[in-house]
Amino acid sequence: MIETIRYAEYEWFLWLNSFHSPFWDTVMYWVTYRLTWIPLYIYIIYYIFVVIRKNAWYKLIFVLISVGLADRVTSGLMKPYFQRFRPCHDPAIENLVHVVGGCGGQYGFASSHAANTFAFALAFTLISRRQTKWKYFLFLWAILVSYSRIYVGVHYPTDLMAGAIAGLLSTYVIYFSITQFNQSLLT
Repeated sequence: MIETIRYAEYEWFLWLNSFHSPFWDTVMYWVTYRLTWIPLYIYIIYYIFVVIRKNAWYKLIFVLISVGLADRVTSGLMKPYFQRFRPCHDPAIENLVHVVGGCGGQYGFASSHAANTFAFALAFTLISRRQTKWKYFLFLWAILVSYSRIYVGVHYPTDLMAGAIAGLLSTYVIYFSITQFNQSLLT
């Protein structure tokens, strides 16, 4: 049963990883590159302090702690515990994987990119005003960044799903902990 599931994931990953071209290699390299998104992060900080304003420092700290916890859970706990090879390091399929920009660390379960982007998207959604409708586009951004990790050959789909769940849960734990302490801090 486990082998059947593993084989199905190999097939799923290889199919998703197979849609490559020089143009999309360049695009996905930049989508997955962390520093590409610095303008977005600066805009969100600006938005928190200039548009939202109320409790801006608490809200910024909440976003940073949410992303930090998500990253710590995936990189510091899950990857060392599960020790699941990235596709580009997996002896079963490494020769079939299209890699863009290098393979990264040895282990990939769960994806820190997915955890961090989903934590960021949820944290901003929870602190922003109701009239900030564009905030939901951050989830599309998180999905795009997550897919780019398959495209560049460094994560399986379940790595991304587990990372997204870890990011969302980390953010909810922080949010509910803070709001139990003081409900008005993040509103």
